[in-house]
Amino acid sequence: MVVTQENVAVNGSRKLTPQGIADTLRERIRAGELKAGDRLPTQAELAEEFGVERGTVRQAMKKLQSEGLLSNVSKGSPPRVADSAPAPVSQVPQPSMVALAPRLGAAFGEKEVRIDVVSYTAETLMLALGEPVRLIHEGRVGPESIKVRILLPSSDIKLAFPVPVEGDAQSADRLHRRWLAQRNTQGQVLRHNLRALRSSHGIDVEVGFRALPFTPPVKLYLLNGQEALFAYYTPREQQLELEEDAASEGEVVHLYDVPGIKAPLFSFERSGPSSRDNVFVEESQKWFDALWATIATDLTLS
Repeated sequence: MVVTQENVAVNGSRKLTPQGIADTLRERIRAGELKAGDRLPTQAELAEEFGVERGTVRQAMKKLQSEGLLSNVSKGSPPRVADSAPAPVSQVPQPSMVALAPRLGAAFGEKEVRIDVVSYTAETLMLALGEPVRLIHEGRVGPESIKVRILLPSSDIKLAFPVPVEGDAQSADRLHRRWLAQRNTQGQVLRHNLRALRSSHGIDVEVGFRALPFTPPVKLYLLNGQEALFAYYTPREQQLELEEDAASEGEVVHLYDVPGIKAPLFSFERSGPSSRDNVFVEESQKWFDALWATIATDLTLS
């Protein structure tokens, strides 16, 4: 694979650190741009691409070798992606938190960023957005606009989860209030962190929330209309201590809930007019747009 200047966002006149170069190459490996056995460009080519000295590139290579991602780093020929390197997220599903962050980082490399989400809470998205926000502050990506639309369950419905195993009405009410507080707080933090990019970097940011009249059985992330990340919410029996206040122990509730952050996330990307991935992305976008425009209602996070 030939890597050109167009394949990566470089910080203009700002010199990249070995860590920054390693992060960029690691993302290419995780995204499948560089696969197991692929030969990397020479140190001279990478130094020219990133605008750094060869010594900086060598330090980045050694870091990736220590992580088990590269082999043959110390030999005369260019290093290769190690056979033991992890397969790209599009091939092997990874936990939502692990898989989403680098894909968001790549999506924010576009000038106009569009993220659509169907989810049970905004927790995974809130945490994963730390990666592209970091890249923006480092000057490695620079979108001109960011538009995020998020569909979450309405506070007026009876949730499918979390619910007590025994169906106790009092515990169910407390679980609902706990979920509602999390939904609102996570959404507010997410919105605040994105809107802060307006004043810090002059980016046009728009964040909208709407409420669904049902509990989503799946989570869906649509990135720039080009990639769909999909995971199932699988209910499991769990235990949770509901605190009354700081001075009391609270109540231990046996409940059915879902491990959203740990749910395996499957990736589908546009790759051709006849591919199943292409159709999945298109139909997923149509599904989201229909929900947003029809049965979803205004949602105020309070």
